Amino acid sequence: MKFQHEPVLLAEVIKSMNLQSDGTYVDCTLGGAGHSLAILQAQSRIKLVGIDQDPSALLAAKKRLLPYLDRVTFIHDNFKNLSSVLTELNIPRVDGILMDIGVSSHQFDQAERGFSYQHNAPLDMRMNPQNPVTAKTLVNTLTEHELTQIIFDYGEERWAKRISQFIVEKRSLEPIESTEQLVDAIKAAIPASARREGPHPARRTFQALRIAVNRELEVFEEAIYHAVDALSSGGRLCVITFHSLEDRIAKETFKKLSTGCTCPANFPICVCNQKPKIRLVTRKPIIASKEELGRNSRARSAKLRVCERLDGRELSQ
Repeated sequence: MKFQHEPVLLAEVIKSMNLQSDGTYVDCTLGGAGHSLAILQAQSRIKLVGIDQDPSALLAAKKRLLPYLDRVTFIHDNFKNLSSVLTELNIPRVDGILMDIGVSSHQFDQAERGFSYQHNAPLDMRMNPQNPVTAKTLVNTLTEHELTQIIFDYGEERWAKRISQFIVEKRSLEPIESTEQLVDAIKAAIPASARREGPHPARRTFQALRIAVNRELEVFEEAIYHAVDALSSGGRLCVITFHSLEDRIAKETFKKLSTGCTCPANFPICVCNQKPKIRLVTRKPIIASKEELGRNSRARSAKLRVCERLDGRELSQ
């Protein structure tokens, strides 16, 4: 299957990255390599490290970036390991980092991987096929309470408790091994009147299970800290998110990293010794233009936040 991929907020990312002519950049979620292609095309001496935990994404990216292979290093890993990846490559600092968070359109389109509730397939949802935990594992082994917490916390699903009850009841009769079986349980759990409202009734539960299988939110926050530490002075981190949970993590983590002294106002001197590591380039997220929304529906929920690493002098002020 061809890796169909139109990068969201492409012009906004390239502008926000403030590309340097001989800079080194990292695409932490290489995917279809649309953003990486534009970065490499922007300057003839730019070097890029492309990271992805999905082998099929790396293969597709290598084909797309074929004219630039002498300037690209491909890494099969999770971007939470950014620090060790750069250490192994003997790269002390980089000039910019991009994180495009979430599942790619290619992964959704590969029905056999079980990401989509619109295709019947094995209940998998792993971004990295080497991950021993699948959605099938969680659905068939977690307690009803644990399932409820995952579906409510990661899917923000108001019917989480009822869905979990129906899943546990269904699996007591036979293992839930396919997306179709799971969708049937979810539809049975949600009243018909509620199913007619809003998005597909299984969307939030599938989102929640995908996040849990791949530990996406836990990995995301950790990765932001590693990314900021890897930036050169003036280097920028661009983060694209697609739902409120991710955007909240990006916003709150950026806030922590941009905050200086947190001592009470009545303290005569600072005792916390906390210094800001970044400045916020965007205080509100950048969203897609009407023109982009007209040609790329995936951009509808995309939000871009950008920060810049402070240098030593700023850190000491």
